[in-house]
Amino acid sequence: MPVPIDHSKPVRKTAKENTFNQLQQWIIDGTLHPGEKLNDTELANALGVSRTPVRESLQLLEVQGFVKMFPGKATQVTEVEKESITDLLPPLAALQALSAELAIPHLTTEIIHQLEETNAIFANAVHRQDYFSALKIDESFHQLIVDTAKNPYILSMLESLQAHVRRLFFHNSIVLTEKSIKEHNQVIELLKKRDLVNVSTVMRDNWLRAIEEFHSLKED
Repeated sequence: MPVPIDHSKPVRKTAKENTFNQLQQWIIDGTLHPGEKLNDTELANALGVSRTPVRESLQLLEVQGFVKMFPGKATQVTEVEKESITDLLPPLAALQALSAELAIPHLTTEIIHQLEETNAIFANAVHRQDYFSALKIDESFHQLIVDTAKNPYILSMLESLQAHVRRLFFHNSIVLTEKSIKEHNQVIELLKKRDLVNVSTVMRDNWLRAIEEFHSLKED
């Protein structure tokens, strides 16, 4: 099993957190291939940790659906099921829409300014067709709203769902377009107006549109 050695090692985190984050990232970006069998000793050596944080991380990754553990046999990276986008995005869209509603009472001029700046950077990345950067910036845009909502339960649930979105992106199931830029601008304007109902609708549609685009790509 080839394991990269030139990965970054975040500081000020526990060995378990570092290990989990790195393994999850390798699965998301395809460094660890779908269906690949994982050896905890090799992973531990590559990450410079003991086998304990590796095993604990693999257990958490199984809960999230990124690996499947077969006791006494092997641990395997799950396959990418592109059709899962139809199951993944509706709950994510609902949580993002709720976050937009809950964010309204906590909005400040500074937060609105950050959203506008972030969307401008996002638009630039889309226009350059730098879709990897665009994905990360898109996450930052939505994360600003989620953080402003100040609901730890939504935050926790979205972390797992967003990780699966990133994995589908790397496997060409999600496309970022000009429509996303316009929808972000709509969200910002509706937040400014404290328009609870319409901001929720636009935010939900922003996420659900990806399902339609996915099926359109399949038909082409």
